[in-house]
Amino acid sequence: MSPPESGTEKQLRRVILLMSLAAFASGFSLRISDPLLPQLAVGFGVSIGSASAIVTAYAIPYGLSQAFTGMFGDRFGKCQWVTVVCLASAVLVLLCALSQSITQLTLARLICAPGAASIVPLGIAFVGDTVPYERRQTVLARFLAGQMIGMIAGQVAGGIIGDHFGWRTTFYVLAGVFAFAGGSLLTQLRSNPWTVPMRRTHGATGSFLSDYRKLLFGSWPRFVILAVFFEGAIFFGGFTYVAAFLHLHFDLSFTLIGLAVAGFGLGCVLYVISVQRLVRLGDRGLVLAGGAVVMLGFLMLAIAPVWELAPFACAVLGFGYYMVHNTLQTHATQMLPEARGNAVAGFSSALYLGQSIGVALAAPVIDRAGAAPVFVGAAALWPLLAIWINWRLRRHVKR
Repeated sequence: MSPPESGTEKQLRRVILLMSLAAFASGFSLRISDPLLPQLAVGFGVSIGSASAIVTAYAIPYGLSQAFTGMFGDRFGKCQWVTVVCLASAVLVLLCALSQSITQLTLARLICAPGAASIVPLGIAFVGDTVPYERRQTVLARFLAGQMIGMIAGQVAGGIIGDHFGWRTTFYVLAGVFAFAGGSLLTQLRSNPWTVPMRRTHGATGSFLSDYRKLLFGSWPRFVILAVFFEGAIFFGGFTYVAAFLHLHFDLSFTLIGLAVAGFGLGCVLYVISVQRLVRLGDRGLVLAGGAVVMLGFLMLAIAPVWELAPFACAVLGFGYYMVHNTLQTHATQMLPEARGNAVAGFSSALYLGQSIGVALAAPVIDRAGAAPVFVGAAALWPLLAIWINWRLRRHVKR
């Protein structure tokens, strides 16, 4: 794909900034459930494991629908589609606020997921279309700062707003965030040449099915898809339950829980600030270091004697997670350059399908034995994943 001749660097930065704003809304929505779990369990009279159904109900369609978002982005334009789904999400999120039971809320979250799912993969694909590969990892990290800060906002809002104004108010706020992001992008569609849909190049005429056939049957793309699937299952199968752990183990207020869990987003932002120095480690160095850092974060949570250690542990987890994830994301943008929307959408779909499976598998362990065994399991499995990714990266570079 080629950039528009009339597009300036300033105009490109503006579009990426507004796509990052949309990613903020998506991140806000994605992590808003974590600090709400103990509130919803109390409010609806269910167990934490039962309340976590809202996480799985969001993650499964979020992951499945992402497999198709690339097709719409490649066909209608990435900026255009993100604008539409932001405005639609603003309306659909109101269903969550109006729910009268955990079942209704679970269904409402399921309906909201497909729209929000489009935003980040199409934003990543847009960066892949417009930014040279040698600058891409740094620009991707900065774009994803929007999602990361959105995660912080969602976690803090879920705790503080839910604590003082009720959990329904958090969804009203989320609806406003989506509306603002969609409206901001809408102002650019007529005037900014970088928002014009770009045509497939390399003589590509592939269909949705042929694109996915290349992803699933190509050795390297298949590895990247599998790696991010296991990444989602291992990491979020543990991290999703941090809020519930802090409430049950330390009896924290929901406000303090939101602030503690928001340490994850802070760690992500610290990674963005440091990314230009960290990329000097190379892909393999980033992955191995990220494996060690995440292991440390989960072990800190598992043995934490006081709750004050939790915010620091969450920040460590956020920093280490993005050392691995940003590396995989950068490779995902090159899996299928002629259909980057479908390729990145497939990558993101695998991540959230893995997350949904990880959360579901951990739920009975949480109800029967608490969170510590889940944190220890994640601490043991994550370094093994990092070693496997490092091994495959070494083989890929030698080819």
